[in-house]
Amino acid sequence: MRKLAAAAVTVAMLAGAGVAIAAIQSPAVHVKATVTPSKAGTPKHPQGVKLTTNLTWQKLGATKQPIVTKFFVWFPKGSLYNGGKVSSCSKSKIAKGPSKCPKASIMGSGSGTAYAGVSTITHPSITVVNGGAKTIYFYTVLNNPARVRKAVVGTVSKSSGQYAYELSVSIPKELQVVAGDPIELTALNVKAGKGSWLATTSCPGGKWPFKVTTDYTAGESGSGNGSASTTSSVKCTS
Repeated sequence: MRKLAAAAVTVAMLAGAGVAIAAIQSPAVHVKATVTPSKAGTPKHPQGVKLTTNLTWQKLGATKQPIVTKFFVWFPKGSLYNGGKVSSCSKSKIAKGPSKCPKASIMGSGSGTAYAGVSTITHPSITVVNGGAKTIYFYTVLNNPARVRKAVVGTVSKSSGQYAYELSVSIPKELQVVAGDPIELTALNVKAGKGSWLATTSCPGGKWPFKVTTDYTAGESGSGNGSASTTSSVKCTS
């Protein structure tokens, strides 16, 4: 009985070590944001802006790169999200594609780079669509290793401290593994903003801070979970 107990403890320790190793090998994430114009508006006269967000993950190679399952983006104090005040697209319409949505609800576009298995690089394309006061859709089309079209849902909520909003996005299973191949992101670039959809009202301390956290599960190794966070900022003027 004692030998069995010792063996169980050893297995548990090895399993814990495996998880730790997976966590250590998880890729660092980096964010670079650009806000145009950089001169802030005021609470009485918000300034509409265009936001370009570039996310990159450390490349560990196709056999070690994890699958991104979620990501969270915090937007700075002094920013204003007006999704509930401009044209939006319903869940039923976006499910059929952005062409079924009001043209005024299309807010931007983007693209990504990812491993698809061990020998293929794939480039998902993204259309950013306003879904209302709390929702942003990232309609994603993947053509390789198989064609997949899916509206990825982003949820906007109010935050605190130096951040005004949090955007949380969960990657659907249909985009995590395609035709048996894990889709392992290494870069994601999104440019969005039209009219007053995204706006600024102040420039606290001369900069707008951004924060990103990504959650992921190990790719082809099939085990282990992890996360990574990073911060950045954009200079601004009042």
